[in-house]
Amino acid sequence: MSAPWRAGVLGSQVAELLHRPGRSVATGLSLLIAAFAVFGAVMAQQILSATVVERFRGTPEATSLVVTTESDEGIDAAALRAIGELPSVAEAVARIDDGAALGGSAVSRYLQLSADPGSGPLATVRLVEGSYPVGPRALAVNEEAAREYGLAPGSRLTLLRPDPDDGARTVPVPVEVSGIVRGETTGSRVPTGYATGPRLERLLGLPGSFRVDVRTGPGASVPDLARRIRRLVPEARVRPAGEVRDREAQEAVAEARDALDLVSVFLTVAVGAAALLAASSFRIVFARRVRQLALLRAVGATSRRLAAALVAEGAAVGLVAGAAGVLAAWGCGLLAPLAASRVGHPLSASADLPWTPAALTVLGTVLLAVMAVLAPSLTASRVSVLHALRIAAAGDDRRAGGVARTVLGLLCAAGAAVLAQRQYAGLPEPGSGDYDRFTALTALVVSGGLAFLSLVVLGRHLVRPVLAAVAVPLRRLGAVGRLAVAGVGGAPARAAAVSVVVALGVCLIGATLTCLASLSAYERYQRAITAPADFSVTGGDTGPLPAALVGALKSRPELAHATAFRTAEATVRDPATGPGSVTVTDLAPDAVRSGGALTARTGSLDRLGPSRIVVDAEQAQRLGVCAGDRVSLGFGGRAHEFRVAATLPGAGLYGAQFLVTARDLTRMGAAPAPTEVVVDAADPGPRGRARAGRALTDIVDGSAGGGGRITVEGLGGPGDEGSDDLRTAATTAVLLLGLTVVVAVAGVATTAGLTVVERRREFGLLRALGLSASAVHRTVTLECALHGVLGGVLGLALGLPYAWLVVRVAEVSAPFSVPVGQLSVVFGALVLLTAVAGALPARRASRTSPVVAVAGAE
Repeated sequence: MSAPWRAGVLGSQVAELLHRPGRSVATGLSLLIAAFAVFGAVMAQQILSATVVERFRGTPEATSLVVTTESDEGIDAAALRAIGELPSVAEAVARIDDGAALGGSAVSRYLQLSADPGSGPLATVRLVEGSYPVGPRALAVNEEAAREYGLAPGSRLTLLRPDPDDGARTVPVPVEVSGIVRGETTGSRVPTGYATGPRLERLLGLPGSFRVDVRTGPGASVPDLARRIRRLVPEARVRPAGEVRDREAQEAVAEARDALDLVSVFLTVAVGAAALLAASSFRIVFARRVRQLALLRAVGATSRRLAAALVAEGAAVGLVAGAAGVLAAWGCGLLAPLAASRVGHPLSASADLPWTPAALTVLGTVLLAVMAVLAPSLTASRVSVLHALRIAAAGDDRRAGGVARTVLGLLCAAGAAVLAQRQYAGLPEPGSGDYDRFTALTALVVSGGLAFLSLVVLGRHLVRPVLAAVAVPLRRLGAVGRLAVAGVGGAPARAAAVSVVVALGVCLIGATLTCLASLSAYERYQRAITAPADFSVTGGDTGPLPAALVGALKSRPELAHATAFRTAEATVRDPATGPGSVTVTDLAPDAVRSGGALTARTGSLDRLGPSRIVVDAEQAQRLGVCAGDRVSLGFGGRAHEFRVAATLPGAGLYGAQFLVTARDLTRMGAAPAPTEVVVDAADPGPRGRARAGRALTDIVDGSAGGGGRITVEGLGGPGDEGSDDLRTAATTAVLLLGLTVVVAVAGVATTAGLTVVERRREFGLLRALGLSASAVHRTVTLECALHGVLGGVLGLALGLPYAWLVVRVAEVSAPFSVPVGQLSVVFGALVLLTAVAGALPARRASRTSPVVAVAGAE
């Protein structure tokens, strides 16, 4: 008679899985999240690609052939007519992408110019107001140009076309705006004017176009037509329009996928965190089953067979978790377009399951489970029978031991410190462009990896010291606080396994937020020094501005914050190169709208006053000065002594190298008349700027202007796009890093659940000694919150120094800005999440019966 299937080693493990499925669910949860994250990224990529391709509008669908040339002469009007007269050609239109500066205003403006038929199957614009140009000197403009420059049908513009006989001069070409159009192609929305190809060629004085779109009639042979066009225009390249559209769509998808390149990095981190948690979970489960393993060893099972059975168990858990994660991610991928369409953001996705990525994800989850279970299974299978029977009832948390393990951790920490110190020693001076940032950042990534590995290895040694520091207020909560601290500190290896994963999430999020806050502050600083206002009025070659100009600027309601200042040339003696010319200005940082974005590298900008000076980063480095030192400036043959009030992290306002007060600049001998005025638009937005530009033009053209020259600095224009990009990058990075936090919180819940099962006798004894159910509940919840506290402290301690190094490597002039508020929110939210993660295990612990627990623990 054959033995029952449970009699074998593998059979006993299967029976254990069936008898206690909750443990398998706990160990598989982190693996399921990892599989969900990986396959979710696959689905996100598919949704993104399908959406971009469906929404992309480039070469019109009606186009059959695209003819291009790189000849300087282009495809002239005669060749265009010849192509259009071929028997199978229904339409041939020229495409031109050019541009011209706009005259008629003191404010510099630019208009992109594009050739389009305006109507028909090959049109890429749609008329929304007025008419499409039919005259020789007419243009239609898009809505962006109408909004930015205050245009409407009937408005007049002056294009400044380069003089073919004298490249240094321009020829004014007056045109009339005939209509407003809306572009239907995918691309940047810049102010653009439109006309048909031949009219735009004559308007710009071009010899021809560099692209022709061809639409064929019914039944036409496209290959035969392509051969005919090549004979007409031998130097041209003729391609099927479908090939061009595919390439355009691929480029659009590639640009959109740049954001997904970041996903793979964070997915690797999330998968690594899941592996750590899975290994910790399996180790806890196997430690709890040590009596069963000991009995199997006693009846003849070998360590190898036990280890193989445990690995097979882990593989089974990984298979189920991987399949569940893939199916969950696929379901979310199908629901995402439906949910997005309800909020006005339609997405496209295929209903078919991508089988190859799905199979690879499941296989990868199985391998991840096997790798996670390998070390715990070998450890559990090698426990001696007597030792296993002795510790089975008492539980075990291995001592923080092993000389080899400690040495490995110290070596990793030393390697991380050496790499970080080398990058710190090699930081460039402000203004230096000869620096390999990619190599330095790569070295910092390696250093950070070694530092985190040392934290993983030495984490058990750090739990109790950190816990002793952060648990002082908890002990004041009475028995609950003391029991929670003792519960976490009594199992340092287990606490470290969970807290280290929490620390990874906090480290990455904290470092990312800090780096982005610092770079955002530097971006605001750069915009402040290059464009302290919306407009700048300078005297050009005529010298100082007339005295009446500032009054005229202040009197116009379209303008605001008119600030006059002076710049002058002085000399300073460089210790290495001798005397050199420098620029000094009396434009006070607090006198302009963007002055609040300026920061000091040393000292304080508030200390700028009589006989005090602010020095930019390059000059401070050349002269070797910082706040408190003395600087001597030469002006008018005399030396003037100043004390350094502050040094800047980069350049000074408008590129000035030294900032002084107006009284000091006058004392040095500078003329009293202003050399420049900065002014803002009274109303924000393009319309306000357009009205301000017209007001400035009136003033400059009038007697008060005196021939001044006005330039748009664009503080409220292009600079905002950079801020939006930075905010988008910050949001994307933090959301992606949230995967690690999700895995960490799941790990806290898993560990808490397994710990409750393992400590039933302990909780029963506490209940028998008079501890209430609610007190037990608060104890377990507080233990879970402590894992968040430990992880937060360790993560910030590791992340902030590396954030400082990353900021210095990325941009040495950037100020280091710690977003204390955001980091506090992240820390508090993580502690709250880890506490919430322990709610269900805490409820189970509070329901432990004292009689059952004391009399019948496993």
